[in-house]
Amino acid sequence: MERTIRNQSLPSRLLRTPLGMLVWRLVLLYAVLMLCRVAFYLYNATQLGVLSAGEIAPLLTGALKFDTASVVYADGLFILLSLLPFHVRERRWYRGVLYGYYVAVNSLLVVATNLADTVYFRYTQKRFTADEIFFADNDNSLQLVGKFMAENWYLVVLWALLTALLAWGYRRKVHEESLLRGGWPYYVGGTLILALAAGLSIAGMRGGMTRMTRPITLSNATLYTPDSGKANLILSNPFCILRTAGSSGSVKFRQYYSEEELPQLFTPVHQPADSTALNLGNRNIVLFILESMSAEHSAHLCPELYADLPQKGFTPFLDSLMREGLTFRRMYANGTRSIQAMPSVLGSIPSFRTPFVLMPQSLGESRQLPALLTDRGYTTAFFCGSEHGSMGFGAYARSAGVERLVSREDYEARHGTGDFDGYWGIWDEPFLQFMGEELTAMPEPFFATLFTLSSHHPFVVPERYAATLPKGYTKIHQGVAYDDQAFRRFFERFAGEEWFQRTIFVFVADHVSSEKFAEATRTYPGNMHILGFMYTPDGALRGEVTEITQQLDLMPTLLGLTGNREPYFAFGRDVLNEPLRPSWSVSYDGQFRALTDDGTLTLDDAGATVGPTPATPAADSLDRSFRALVQQYYGRIAQKNYTVHD
Repeated sequence: MERTIRNQSLPSRLLRTPLGMLVWRLVLLYAVLMLCRVAFYLYNATQLGVLSAGEIAPLLTGALKFDTASVVYADGLFILLSLLPFHVRERRWYRGVLYGYYVAVNSLLVVATNLADTVYFRYTQKRFTADEIFFADNDNSLQLVGKFMAENWYLVVLWALLTALLAWGYRRKVHEESLLRGGWPYYVGGTLILALAAGLSIAGMRGGMTRMTRPITLSNATLYTPDSGKANLILSNPFCILRTAGSSGSVKFRQYYSEEELPQLFTPVHQPADSTALNLGNRNIVLFILESMSAEHSAHLCPELYADLPQKGFTPFLDSLMREGLTFRRMYANGTRSIQAMPSVLGSIPSFRTPFVLMPQSLGESRQLPALLTDRGYTTAFFCGSEHGSMGFGAYARSAGVERLVSREDYEARHGTGDFDGYWGIWDEPFLQFMGEELTAMPEPFFATLFTLSSHHPFVVPERYAATLPKGYTKIHQGVAYDDQAFRRFFERFAGEEWFQRTIFVFVADHVSSEKFAEATRTYPGNMHILGFMYTPDGALRGEVTEITQQLDLMPTLLGLTGNREPYFAFGRDVLNEPLRPSWSVSYDGQFRALTDDGTLTLDDAGATVGPTPATPAADSLDRSFRALVQQYYGRIAQKNYTVHD
């Protein structure tokens, strides 16, 4: 037998090594996952719609990424045990354990769960997640499972056939033999192979291994299709279950008000008036989301901080725009993370216990600002100097209706690789210049969003500016000054373009900086106070809004300014045209908070009021409205619907 193996060709011998057999078995698992996906599509084709030829390649690309995560989640232990550099793996009983693990775990966690998804999706419009595992507490759960199995017996047959395929394709009777037979080469070589496999497995779970990579979430599926329904076709389990385990039960909230009473207290459905306070028509919109741009960086917003200091703030150019534009003096973030800012700004959707984009329900039907503007003939794009798909920004932009994503790869295809900052992406100054070039070529009207990167840890600026930009009073101040200069040069270069004069420029921070300067910014609400304003080159927007505003208010206000007449879904308000809606900023930091002109309303996780509230009719009305807002939010999460239709 040994002589026969040694006489085989090298490719054949490689296939019979522990590594070769592991690769074979994982490839077989990918094939089984793809067959489950075909079944999922055929069963739900009416709801998912026809797949065009152009959709197939990106759908398969996305499916491969999510299937890799599912394979590692389900078979990480199998991979480890298959590659342990010890001779025990050659014993019959050990191989039997591996065989039993592979067939049983993949039959249940992979095949059965994905085929259950096939049926489950028709009823809930979402993939099987941790909510169903940890909260399936109905007394008749087993009865229901049996009923569904009987009604869909052909899927049970398919499950049996795919399980048989895994068992047969495992090639249990193949005699595995390492090319490194013994001694130190066996142990050293095996250890190196195991380390490489571990690194690749970690990359597979995360969706990549670059510095910019954030572990992929369900919303990353929208990078490969703008259709939220077809995004579910890309996903697979056990990824969906394990990735949502931390947010299980996130839709639970006390139901204070009846369905009839609730919309009277607060509704996210807006009915625009026949005429708006200020209608600028279908102007272009350029929205800048500024990394860590606390209000305290600005001497215009916080002059008292710099009264006795030699350096008067770190945003002199942005301050000059604020003096000529419409400034929100008391603008507050709705969250503390960049990924929470995206739905707040683009969709007027807050994040409470769990960031909205990390919830499986975020793939529900929505009509956010990019999609609404697209309906009115706008071209839409999202710019970020990081790698395509990194940090989840582009994924959410796609789910919000953005048509085109522009990233580091696009910049480097045009301008080379010399402007990479070594950490996050392209330096903001050259990437802003690149954005201006792209806008000059875009059809009007357009809606473009850019997320800046440079004012962030590790708090560095391009070497040529290190000696000229002010160091400031915290680690981030020089990076803030760099971004301010980058915007000055963007405006200087493109101010003469025709599109520039027809554009509403919107500036808003994602959250406050981790580096605090003023004592007031270390605690609530100062730790949510951010920079926010609008600027029009022709002076159409001027003045100050002194009442409390929030990121959620930007979408409704922009829709009002551009003459929207259609109902829309938003948790914020049109600052210029909806005086009857509450002027507040809502957020969650272990408690639900609503910052108002009269103080802060606070609710605990059960919805009970925390701390004293003013004993006035107005305060009581706001308290009821705030409870209603939270109830509306979780009600919509449960429905997976963020449109004007229930």
